[in-house]
Amino acid sequence: MNEPKAASAAANALERVAGRIIAATGWRRALIAFFAGIAGALALAPFYILPLMALAFSALVLLIDAAAASPRPRHSAFAAGWFFGFGYFLAGVYWMAFSFFVQADQFAWMSPFAVLGVPAFLALFSGGAALVSLLLWRAGWGRIFIFAAVWVFFEYLRGHILTGLPWNLASQALAGTAMGAQTAAWYGAYGLSLVAVLLAASPAAGLGQPRQSIGALSGVTVLLAGVAVLYAIGAVRLALPEPAPDGKHFLRIVQPNIPQREKIAEGMWARNFTRQLELSTGAIPQDARLFVIWPENGSPLLNEAESALDRLSQELPENAVLIAGSVRRAYDAADELQYYNSILVIPQTPEGRRAVAAYDKHHLVPFGEYLPFYDFLNRIGLAQLTPYGDAGFTAGEGPKILNAGGPSFAPLICYEVIFPGALYPRGERPGWLLTVTNDAWFGDTSGPRQHFDQARLRTIETGLPMARSANTGISAVIDAKGRILARVKLYERGRIEAPLPPALARPLYDRIGDWLYALMTIACLFAARACGRRGARL
Repeated sequence: MNEPKAASAAANALERVAGRIIAATGWRRALIAFFAGIAGALALAPFYILPLMALAFSALVLLIDAAAASPRPRHSAFAAGWFFGFGYFLAGVYWMAFSFFVQADQFAWMSPFAVLGVPAFLALFSGGAALVSLLLWRAGWGRIFIFAAVWVFFEYLRGHILTGLPWNLASQALAGTAMGAQTAAWYGAYGLSLVAVLLAASPAAGLGQPRQSIGALSGVTVLLAGVAVLYAIGAVRLALPEPAPDGKHFLRIVQPNIPQREKIAEGMWARNFTRQLELSTGAIPQDARLFVIWPENGSPLLNEAESALDRLSQELPENAVLIAGSVRRAYDAADELQYYNSILVIPQTPEGRRAVAAYDKHHLVPFGEYLPFYDFLNRIGLAQLTPYGDAGFTAGEGPKILNAGGPSFAPLICYEVIFPGALYPRGERPGWLLTVTNDAWFGDTSGPRQHFDQARLRTIETGLPMARSANTGISAVIDAKGRILARVKLYERGRIEAPLPPALARPLYDRIGDWLYALMTIACLFAARACGRRGARL
């Protein structure tokens, strides 16, 4: 068979599939949307089946086409988007339910609500994106530009309103390799999402459109060419020369691999401390500064434990600074005891090891670290998962930069690392990023792997290296272009010894934030207008 015939056969096959999707009604349409959403989630960590992202978003575009021609277009569009989102988030954040089984006697009954309730709520954003897209719908390529702009705008809303949850952004499909994510240095995670959705939805451009002059395969061609350009840019950027480590600052990242039930049991704190200290000792290069990093809540109330501080003085190298995830407590102005999820900087001082600086987590996890509407929810028997204080942790003041002798660093605790552009105070720039976390709550699931790859994107956006210590993994050293230089895998005990990678010159995103993404969104809307007439009369 010659090439024109093969192309014609492929085009006809795509048109038949598109026709079946558009013709589906009722529960069949809902089922298509639901499984398309699941397919989209499989393009993210840890699977990274990237062709499924194109299948998912192209199918959703065709479902909105079908909604535009239906008797109740707005209702149909929202329903298609909601069922898509429900499948997408059900497959993408199912792992949240595992945290409720750590203390199963108290919280296991809540797991079905997490498994179904969280995806159902997050799907409201995808339903809204489909509805607004329909209101602006146009024919042909115009609707692809509209859909991409609106979808990512709703991702942006999801990442900011209430407490924000920018989890499973479309850009995460490109975060599995440093090469695919390099352009985030220009326009950040949301700009990369816009590019990803534009490319993924492109195959639908010439499908299901009567009297279209563009071919059915034109969108597939754009998809393949766009992906090739994206990865070529990444390869070129990764090949550019960069400074070498200074050899004066070293990292020792500890991953103790402590089961979550043992980690939160007060009777195990002394043993857990010892397990981490065993991984922290050993010689360091002469005249070098060593940063020993322990994971989130590695040793609760460490700044108050004199015997533990004495052991640190005796067993850690003198030039080592311990940077430890910990819980600290203090009295507020009303003389009430408050608990903080913190990072402590503990160098050797003339008086021995003492905490000289602290960062308190400011972006707390609802229900995990504090209980919203505490008075009401406490009366009906709900509680936060983390067992510190009746109402949970108190939030810190905001992003901060700390110094431990050497390049300053931005401390980040757990899911604070998932918020683009919110890593350190505006107008300031540290020398590196430090994140501590405890993903043991979520078991051997997609969650810890998704969390890790989101952290990688922050290094590309900022041009800063990252040291990541996780209780049960994944711990790693990541350079300023998102390359993993060393790691300890999930559910392994070990440590990483590595020089601190150098920072790069500030990339565009670190200088201007999301403004380029905003301009890209506006450009998409103008491109849609230039592509022709409205595709639906509402």
